Order: sequence, then structure tokens, then C-alpha cells
Amino acid sequence: MAKRPHILIFNPDQWRGDVLGHMGNPAAVTPNLDRIVQTDGVSFRNAFCQNPVCTPSRCSFMTGWYAHTRGHRTMHFMLRAPEEPCLLKTLREEGYFVWWGGKNDLVPGQHGYEAYCDVKYQPPAEFWEKARRQPQRNWRGEPGSDTYYSFYVGRVDKAPGEEQYRDGDWANVLGVIEFIRNRPTDKPLCIYLPLTFPHPAYHVEDPFYSMIDRSKVPARLPAPQNWEGKPGLLRGICERQNMQGWTEDRWTELRATYYGMCARLDHQFGMVLAALREAGIYDDTAVFLFSDHGDFTGDYGLVEKTQNTFEDCLARVPFVVKPPAGVPVRPRVSDAIVELIDFPATVEAMTGIGPRHTHFGRSLLPVLAGETDEHRDAAFCEGGRLHGERQAMELESDQHDKPAGLYWPRLTLQAQEGPEHTKAAMCRTKRFKYVRRFYESDELYDLRRDPGEQHNRIGDPALAGVLAQLRERMLTWYMETCDWVPPDADKRGF
Repeated sequence: MAKRPHILIFNPDQWRGDVLGHMGNPAAVTPNLDRIVQTDGVSFRNAFCQNPVCTPSRCSFMTGWYAHTRGHRTMHFMLRAPEEPCLLKTLREEGYFVWWGGKNDLVPGQHGYEAYCDVKYQPPAEFWEKARRQPQRNWRGEPGSDTYYSFYVGRVDKAPGEEQYRDGDWANVLGVIEFIRNRPTDKPLCIYLPLTFPHPAYHVEDPFYSMIDRSKVPARLPAPQNWEGKPGLLRGICERQNMQGWTEDRWTELRATYYGMCARLDHQFGMVLAALREAGIYDDTAVFLFSDHGDFTGDYGLVEKTQNTFEDCLARVPFVVKPPAGVPVRPRVSDAIVELIDFPATVEAMTGIGPRHTHFGRSLLPVLAGETDEHRDAAFCEGGRLHGERQAMELESDQHDKPAGLYWPRLTLQAQEGPEHTKAAMCRTKRFKYVRRFYESDELYDLRRDPGEQHNRIGDPALAGVLAQLRERMLTWYMETCDWVPPDADKRGF
């Protein structure tokens, strides 16, 4: 077969889909991503994750499955080899040299990484020794204060005499650049770079902290009046995070810091692309940048994320694809509805590696080529649990009963048998969003008239026909994707 392309998977954690300059956000500083969309890539305006927290989302986009297909609905149920597929594992078995630098949140730590990659990069000890010299400060405040669960840090500083700020993301970015310069040349490369930014805590160093124009940061979405029609988890987290007294200036500073984190990611993305060009393999590389999910960043008076609500700030993510030379592309921002499970299907199409298991992704090649901007009629996202599913409460984190933990406002609600952590699923079209909930009211939003999802119209007779259509669409989705039959049959008898 033809020579297979190299693959770069640049995978930030918790990057909202609206913090991109080429999406019209005046405060976003993303020149490298903006440039690639002008020259040789496509950015998807309507890209959605399949779960609004890390591990379930990553299990989804590495398999092409939805969270319900195999029950990946918790941070503590990851992909288990050999019975569960993973794109990294498939690529390695197909002859790719797989380099993995960054966080996990994908495969069980006790099983190791050998099945998934040739190198699981570990930064040198010297890097961490210098990182420990950086100034530290207590940013949380006292228990009960309005900063205790805010995740807000602000500007951080380099160690005295150092030119480089040091953290895990910088270690892995510098590590992958070194790898590209000294790469093996007898195999195609798969570079998986799952970074931590812009996941809270909200902090970043200069120049990125200072390059965000605070006056251009878009206004927050307000909390709905009395939380009427909204999930109980949101109200419960808001009360526990205790940030209702924050002024808009304080919120703007938090949001600007988050934007600075995204600006740093864009800069690091540009550095990796420059390394590919310097090595002479940029044209031969398929580049994918996408986040696992978004972040509240002040919208609805909240920070961080939830496990079973699907506001656009959580469910909509950046998704940028640059195909290798020879694969047709019309650079632009596409309005097609796409899902992160379309990522592995697109890799399969680019590499000629056929699917090894039933999955539900769809190749983006026709959209990249500009043949169409119609890809899916709806996107789906899901989370939560049934009553009695203790294994899905995420009790392993032990923060559910320790108020000192940063995630206590959310996890304490997930560990209760109230309605807050109910199993739920979203069906989103370009105009409407429907959310089915087990133990609370369903949700229905007309996004054209109410893009901030402030007014739940689930009981509005004027939308009864729309509601019936979306419920039928969700039923079809569940029927199509509710299970997975292994490809290898068992023998009958003895």
C-alpha cells in the first residue's frame, strides 16, 4: 500500500470550543491555529465530545464508541487490553512507532503502557529539580472563603535566573521536539501529546498571562433565575463553590487567565509544527488538535466541569484537522456537526487501516475536501449513573467526603443517591438541544433564540413537535449504538 502518513495528536484538556481567534473570539490569542485554518486545515465550529469529563471522553475518541456502549461513564473505568480496542494499540500493531508524552486518563495504570506505545516519555530528573525552585504561594485562601474552590491562581513566575517556566506540559512539549529531531526513520510515527492545560487550576506565566486584553473577554453567561429548569447538580455545585459574591472584574481576570493558558497551548502547538517542518515531515503528517471537553470558566457562576450536564461550554470543543499531502483539503471553518468519535474513523481512512471492531465514527475526509458540510444531523453526549451504581460514584478519588479537596463541591453530590448525578444524555442539532434525565426534568433549548441555554422549554406546547422528533432521534441513536459484539466468535461445545 502507499506510504502511511505520520500522525500528530495534540490533545489539550478542558479547552472550550469558543476560545479560538478564527471562531470570532476577540480576546483569544491563537495565531498558529488561525493560520493553519487559512492555509491547510479545517476547524469545526460544531464539534462535540461524547462525555464532559476526561476518562470517558478519551475512552470514546480512542475507540469510536459512545460511553454507554461499554459502560465507560466514570473516571475509574478505563480501556482494558486486550479485550477493548484502542487506536494507539492498533497503530502500534500496524507498524507505527507510537510516542506518548503526557497524562493518561485512558488506560489502567496497573497494566502499564507496553501494549499502547513504544515510548511513554518521562522528563529528565533535572527538569523537575529546576521546577521545584519556582516560587510557590497559597492561592486557595481559608476554608469557607470565596476562593477556596475557585481554582483561580493567576500569574505564576519562573524560578530566579531561569528563562523557561517548568511544568509537565512544557516538559512533554520539549520532549516531543527532541524526539522529532532524533526520530526513527524506518517506521511511520504516531505522536500522542495529551497535555494538561487549560485544565484548572487557572494559572499561566508571562508573556501569556499578559497578552490577553481583558477588555475584549466576552461576558459570562449568567446563572438562571433560581436555577429554574436546570439540573440540580449545577445549583448544588454553585452553592458549594461559594463564588456568588465575585465581582465581574474578578471573573474577567479568571477568564483572562484561562485564555492565557489557551494562548500558551497555541504557542506550543506552533513549536511542534515548526519541529515537523524542520525535520522535513510536516507535509507527510496528519495533524489533529482537539480537546476532551470544555470548562465553565465562570459561565453560570461556575468553574471546572460536571459529569452529567451538557452546556455548550462543556460539550463543544476545538477540533482542527490538517491532512497529509495527497489528501484533498479546502482550508476553512466548517459548520458541519462532528463528534470526537469521528477522529479514529478519519485516521483509519487516512492510513488505509480498516476497522477491527464495530464502531460509530464517520470519516471526515469528504468534509475536509470541501465536498460537503453536512456530516451528522445531531451530536450526542452523555454521563451520570443509575441509583445503586456505586462503581460510578467515583468514590475512589476519596474527595467526596473531604471538604479540603478541590473537587469536593462536585464529588460530594455524585456520591449521594439524590437526583443530582442522574444518568442523562444530550441530543444536539444546529438549532435545538434536548437532554433526557432519569430523576430530574428533561431539558429543551431553542439555541437560535437562547444560545446561552437559559430557558428550559421542555413543557412548551409550541415545541411539542420538535421534542417528539428529538426523542425519536435519541431512541434511534441508542438502538444503533447500544452494544458491541466482539469480532472473534467463540467455539460451541467442548
